[in-house]
Parts: sequence; C-alpha cells; structure tokens
Amino acid sequence: MDAATRMLTVGLAMAGAMASPAGAQAQAAPQETPRETPDEAGARAVIETLSARLLAAPSATAVLEAWCAERGLAVDPRIVAVRVPGIDKAPSPLQRERLAVGPDEVVRYRRVRLACGPHVLSEADNWYVPGRLTPEMNAALDGTQAPFGRVVRPLNPSRRNLSLRMLWRPGEGTVPGPDAPLFSVEAVLSTGGVPFCEVAETYTGAVLARGER
Repeated sequence: MDAATRMLTVGLAMAGAMASPAGAQAQAAPQETPRETPDEAGARAVIETLSARLLAAPSATAVLEAWCAERGLAVDPRIVAVRVPGIDKAPSPLQRERLAVGPDEVVRYRRVRLACGPHVLSEADNWYVPGRLTPEMNAALDGTQAPFGRVVRPLNPSRRNLSLRMLWRPGEGTVPGPDAPLFSVEAVLSTGGVPFCEVAETYTGAVLARGER
C-alpha cells in the first residue's frame, strides 16, 4: 500500500470515528455528542474494511466480485455493469490534464450501476480515452454489460487514488439503507505509466448486506 493509499485509508477511519461535533463544541456541550449504536459501529467497520481493500487494489471490479462472494450476495458473484442511458458528462480541463490528453482528443463517458445479483453495490462514472484501448475493449464497453475493470484487465492497469469522501457518518441512530450513499472514491487508471481512464465511484448501503449461506 503506497503512502497516498495509507493516508486515504487513515482519513476514512478518522471520518468514520469522528461522529461527534468539533472539539470545542463537543467540550461545551458533551451531552449533545452523538453516540453510534452497535449496529452503526458494525456498519462503520464493514465500510472501513471495504474501502481499505478498494484503495489498496488495482481493480474495483475484482474487489467487488470478491466481496460479493465473501458475503454470499449472489449464487454467481460476478459484477454486472448496468448502463445508465441518457447521461453525458464532458471531462473537465483538470480531468483532461490528469488523462494527459489535449483539448480535441476524444474522451468517452460511461455511467453504470455495478450490481451483484439484485444488489447495486456502486454507481460509477468513467471517463476513458478510447484511443488507448483495443478495438475489442471499446466494442465491449459500447455493447455489453461487462464492467470496466474486467474489460481492461489485459492492460494490467495500476490505480492512483485521487480522493476518498465519507458520505455517511454514524451517530444518528440509523443504519444506511441499500440505496444510501456511503462513500466515494476517485482514481486514475494507467497502463505502462500512461493514464487511460478516470473513475468516480459511489458505494451504496447494499455493500452491507449479507446473503444466505
């Protein structure tokens, strides 16, 4: 795990633990400090485990498929990318800079829901450079429900984490439902030192589920 990954992982653990107000406010009104319930503590521990695996791995798809199998979420623990139609987001100038492409080079956008059986574990935005993929990979991304990570696996990509944000915090007495956003991760995928995709992934409360064993 590199230094950036360690920092992001520590940041998530701190974000999960810091359910109380800022220090001065907490000292002024300790009776108002929210306390996490045992169920919330369990959910936080699961979130920290999954996020640490995602930050340390080169492929979110592989992590989610292992997670799906481990928690018994489907008989066939393969991730399916369900395309969300009718949405297009042009890359920002900063994204183009991170992808090392000029203002006129083609960057495609793909938004999907990553599902394991009936469980939608995350929603992902992908901005990728088709000229840096093979024709077969581009065809699979255009015409199938294969997740991005599985399609580009032959490139042996590396993953550089850009950010991690906690979207759910314990202390309100409720455990997130399956559609609730838990945390988000942004990263750039590269092969041979050349970036070819930027991803923004939002993980949902469905990752907390357990299936029958």
